[in-house]
Amino acid sequence: MDSDLLPIGRRVAHWRGRRRMSQQVFADRLGKSKSWVDKIERGVRSLDKVSTLQDIAAVLRIDTTVLLGREVRPADVTERAEGVDRIRSALSAYEIALGLPAARLVVVPADRLARNVEHAWTTFQHARYPQLIALVPDLLAGAQRTHADDPGTGRAPLVEVYRVTASLLVKLGEAELGWLAADRAMAVATGEPLLVAAAAVQLGQVLRASGRTRVAMSTVLAAAYRIAPRDPDAGTPEELSLCGTLLVQAALAAARHGDDRATAELIDEAADMAARVGEGHDHHRTAFGPTAVGLARTAAAVDLGDGHEAIAWHERATARDGWRWLPAEHRAAHLLDAARAYLHVDDPANAGRTLIDADHTAPAELRHRPAARTVLAQVARDPHAPATIIQLATTLGVT
Repeated sequence: MDSDLLPIGRRVAHWRGRRRMSQQVFADRLGKSKSWVDKIERGVRSLDKVSTLQDIAAVLRIDTTVLLGREVRPADVTERAEGVDRIRSALSAYEIALGLPAARLVVVPADRLARNVEHAWTTFQHARYPQLIALVPDLLAGAQRTHADDPGTGRAPLVEVYRVTASLLVKLGEAELGWLAADRAMAVATGEPLLVAAAAVQLGQVLRASGRTRVAMSTVLAAAYRIAPRDPDAGTPEELSLCGTLLVQAALAAARHGDDRATAELIDEAADMAARVGEGHDHHRTAFGPTAVGLARTAAAVDLGDGHEAIAWHERATARDGWRWLPAEHRAAHLLDAARAYLHVDDPANAGRTLIDADHTAPAELRHRPAARTVLAQVARDPHAPATIIQLATTLGVT
């Protein structure tokens, strides 16, 4: 019998039996009642304290990881690294410019390319990062060939492929490689202000992730004000969504730089645009609206070091109807920011619960984002962290 396949209560009973301890002896050594042990082993009572798990493991003379078992498989780090290498190779290919044989492969029809790009964005917004890692190299090659064959038709799809690639690479902690993808998007978009603005969203993300907050702020503001309508009431939802998203990016860069005044002004300006756009839209893959701006206020407050304000904005934003309309990736990413806020105010229990919510919303957000694993490690080290967090941290190799 493989004890790792058992529920945790049965696993306790299994190891107690192997140590030839009766329930009473086991209970005495733990300082618990026999009834308590019986309920744990039958699954009537849950093990929800890390300290209790550690005490049980010590009495049974086993490691806590053995007690927790292998319900959750660890992410395949090697496979992810190999996937990133394939994306790097695709971004480093110059077959078309050099007229190499690979450039003469069959061109992807525009309608099929559009469906492929749509699928890639949907995959990203559902936080299916391993699947997207596998898709991106061929998608890049196909979009580049279509653009070379017909620059007019192929320009927008190629910009979108570079955008989704940059977004994915930021998630994977590959900001420098993401910068290359975002730079390519800007170069291809040049001449079309709306396309440039869309590409600038990802450029702002990668610059901020790389620690270049001042450059990020100036770049996205330039793109935002280039398309900002003279009369906001006359602006289209597409223009307002892009402009507002860029203002949010600028605000987050300002917060990372420690400029609370600029942060507040920029987010308030974005909030005015969000009120005009309304909820439930996803123009240019921005998911921009009042709830999205509220979530940005949380992230900004965390970076400015105000955990209590961040939690207040988190609670307001997630109570809105628009919360459930946001993509899973967006919601899970926000929950990581909320967990950071709870850590700021020394509330590891709520930080842990928030991470569990994030894991339920989009598991890959915790399993494939280095930033998320850092937060998970911080929560797991606290003696009052939920047992489910310790189990998740252990199976992911996070310490």
